[in-house]
Amino acid sequence: MKTETVAAVYDRRSSRPSRAEAAITCAVELLEKGELVALPTETVYGLAADAFNPIAVAKIFEAKDRPRFDPLIVHLPDREWLDRAAKVRGEGRRLIEKLTDRFWPGPLTIVLPKREIIPDLVTAGLDTVAVRISSHPVFAQIIGAFERPLAAPSANRFGRVSPTMAQHVRDELDGRIPLIVDGGPTAHGIESTIVAVRDGKIHILRRGPVTTEQMSEFGKINVVDATGKVSAPGQLPTHYAPKTPLRLIEDAGSFSPEENQRVGLLAWNSVKLEKDFAVVRCLSERQDLRQAAANLFRYLRELDQSDLDLIVAERVPLHGPGAAIMDRLRRAAHRPLDAQDTPE
Repeated sequence: MKTETVAAVYDRRSSRPSRAEAAITCAVELLEKGELVALPTETVYGLAADAFNPIAVAKIFEAKDRPRFDPLIVHLPDREWLDRAAKVRGEGRRLIEKLTDRFWPGPLTIVLPKREIIPDLVTAGLDTVAVRISSHPVFAQIIGAFERPLAAPSANRFGRVSPTMAQHVRDELDGRIPLIVDGGPTAHGIESTIVAVRDGKIHILRRGPVTTEQMSEFGKINVVDATGKVSAPGQLPTHYAPKTPLRLIEDAGSFSPEENQRVGLLAWNSVKLEKDFAVVRCLSERQDLRQAAANLFRYLRELDQSDLDLIVAERVPLHGPGAAIMDRLRRAAHRPLDAQDTPE
């Protein structure tokens, strides 16, 4: 299969994407035929298929080498689809409405009891479905024209670093999918926050751009740590990993490479001993956690392509987006949660 890349550049001065009509038309035509299309979202690039077509959804698992026990996120065209795809009932409805009023469209995914219209393959046999509405203008144009939900996990091989640029998708899936819609670099750079609402609490199943601090004004927060039991997408204890071994460190000054060892540094602090490292990438020169999150996967991918023996990554502060960054780094390093990863 030949993989085509088409540009869909959004002009913020206009109410419509410029130079994107052909890309949108092509993407919708392929989705209608049950094919896969890689699309930009505000978080990372997603690999989209018709959520109501089990054969199309099966192609997602095949293209990504993704195990069938790992459920997919379902992207909705608009808020009216929420009650059609999921059961929003009882005491939690008002809290869910507050969250969606504040964070939709945007990088918040909510896990809810699913309706029969959602195929079991999408939810990995679970009786719940993870839903969100993307704020990316190109994604919104395409799903709006398609007029029904899209299943869309990250557009990369399973367990690997998520793609934040169209070229990253091509590096991962060239020859496996027919089309990549290039919408430029993604804004947030890490996957959406995933929550469930139960017993009047907001249970965070995966950290992401919508932070604990932002949601705490709406209710009590409970962070659910990965235990090996998958109840939502993105909960596996090892994930987001480069091919090169990755180790978490406190700071670069406390690390000494072995003799003849090529080590790359993913830095948070200012680097004083660059000569100790073959390659250095600084997440944010001004120590801005949102910029660090946007750069995380791109820099991990660049380090992974630098012929290194080891990547070391400095810990970042755990407040705001830092908690989500540490979640990704911990899983990339194949490490269980420890006390240092837990915010106070």
